[in-house]
Amino acid sequence: MPTGTLYLIPVPLADDAAVRSNTPYLVQTINQINEYIVENEKTARKFLKQAGLTIPQSELVIHDYGKHNRDTDLKEFFSGLLAGKDAGLMSEAGCPGVADPGADIVAEAHRRGIRVVPLVGPSSILLALMASGFNGQSFTFHGYLPIDKVQRSKRIKDIELQAERFNQTQLFIETPFRNNQLLEEVIKSCKASSRLCIACNVTGADEFIATKTVGQWKNQLPDLHKKPTIFLLYKS
Repeated sequence: MPTGTLYLIPVPLADDAAVRSNTPYLVQTINQINEYIVENEKTARKFLKQAGLTIPQSELVIHDYGKHNRDTDLKEFFSGLLAGKDAGLMSEAGCPGVADPGADIVAEAHRRGIRVVPLVGPSSILLALMASGFNGQSFTFHGYLPIDKVQRSKRIKDIELQAERFNQTQLFIETPFRNNQLLEEVIKSCKASSRLCIACNVTGADEFIATKTVGQWKNQLPDLHKKPTIFLLYKS
């Protein structure tokens, strides 16, 4: 029996960005499947409603792969797919599998011979890179930096050296409630001539994206507290 298809369904990055994020094909796809593997069931149901789901929510089969369920047997997640039913994979926000634990689900789908189809949608990492004015042909995403101040400062300096040595854009993130502390550390640790792009709440109504030198940022730091933010560092 042929297996089903696992569709990777992007989710808007901001609460008010559904219209800017959803494609007609995405809407068509969610109305052809009724089984999902999601990071957060409440968020997933809200997104599906906003995206134009016509299938009654009571008929949906939703598997939770949130942080408390990632050590469980994945067999249940794939029983429908292995029986020939299509399913959707959804992150908390953005693209499944990109800076997202959904990559483990995708890897398991490949191991089981299940077809994987990524849908077009917003990635804060790529959108920030597009808007930065930095090198888009060579870049590295580092994810989260160390919390320890000494280790974090060393890591930032290493990233700055990598940017200069390889002419490469460096991207990193922080938990939103620690954004301001990370920004202060970047300003303190980097050379004044290095260029820093701050991309905050991308696609949201209060989206803020700006590129300046570290020296220029020094006396005009934005308040990034609890706002999803991508930091990009570059030194050509």
